[in-house]
Amino acid sequence: MFLQFERELQELHEKVEHLKRLYKLGEKDKEVELRRLQREFKKRARELYKKLDPWEKVLVARHPQRPHTLDFINLIFKDFIELHGDRCFSDDRSVVAGFAYLDRFPVAVIAQQKGRSTKEKMERNFGMPHPEGYRKAIRVAKLAESYRMPLITFVDTPGAYPGIGAEERGQSEAIAKSLYVFGYLKIPTIAVIIGEGGSGGALALSVANKVLILENAVYSVISPEGCAAILWKDQSKVREASRALKLTAQDLLKLGVVDHVVPEPLGAAHWSYERSARVLKRYLRRCLKELLSLDHEGIVSQRRVKFERMGAYIER
Repeated sequence: MFLQFERELQELHEKVEHLKRLYKLGEKDKEVELRRLQREFKKRARELYKKLDPWEKVLVARHPQRPHTLDFINLIFKDFIELHGDRCFSDDRSVVAGFAYLDRFPVAVIAQQKGRSTKEKMERNFGMPHPEGYRKAIRVAKLAESYRMPLITFVDTPGAYPGIGAEERGQSEAIAKSLYVFGYLKIPTIAVIIGEGGSGGALALSVANKVLILENAVYSVISPEGCAAILWKDQSKVREASRALKLTAQDLLKLGVVDHVVPEPLGAAHWSYERSARVLKRYLRRCLKELLSLDHEGIVSQRRVKFERMGAYIER
C-alpha cells in the first residue's frame, strides 16, 4: 500500500525489482537497464519528498510500510533481550523495553511499537501506551542507570491511550513520573523520533540529552486533525493545521526542539529499511561518543539546560 502521490514511484520501483529478479536468474543483459532505472528512481524520489508540504509529511510519517521500532532494533542492535511487565498491573505490548549491544557497547532500549498487521496492531494498541507501559519504561530506565548503561528510546505513537481504564490506573501520573525520571537519569540518553511523535505520550520517552528525528517524522503537541477540530471545527483544515503546528523535522530543528535530523535514504525510510538503519546507526554512534565524555553531573546538567532553553524568549 502506497500513498497517492507515490504512485509513479511505486510503478518505477516495481520495474526495478522485476529487473533485479531477472538479473539474479542469469539475464546479465538486463544490468544496464537496471542501473538506469535505479538512478532514475533515486532522482525522482529525492525530488518528490523534498517538495512535500507538512500534511504530506504527516502521511509519510504514518506510512503503512514505514519501518517500525522492532525493524530498527533488529537491524541496528545485537542480542536484544526484552523485559516484560511493570510489576504492578500487566505488560503493555505497545512499549518494548530491554537490553542490547550497539556494536560491542551494552545499552538499554525503550521504544513504542505500533504493529503492522491488524492482529498485531490490536496487541500493540496501535502504539498508544497505557500507564503500565510508561511504568515499564521507568523500571528499565532505572535498571539501566544502576548498571551505568546508556539509554536509547524510539518514539512512534499518536499519543498515550486516553481510555477510561488507562485514566483509572493513573495515566497522567505515569507520564509525569516518566518525564521526571528521564529528566534526571545520570546516564547518557538519546531519543529518536522515527515516525509519529504525538503529545505527552511521545514526550514521556523524549526527555533526553540528544533528540534525533528522522527526516520525514513529525513531533507535535497535538495531531493536525485534533488541531483542526479545535481551532476551525473543520477537518478539511488539516493542511493549515499542519503548517501552523511546525511539526516537521526541519521546523523542529530551527526551533531547537531536536538536535539532529537524520536523512532518510531514497527520500523516505520505507523504500529501504537497511539503508535507513545504517544511517541512523551512524548518528547513534556519534551522539553516544559525544555524551560518554561527560560525567554524571554533566549529563544531568546538559539535559536540564537543553530543555530550559526551549520556548525562552526576550521581549524588546
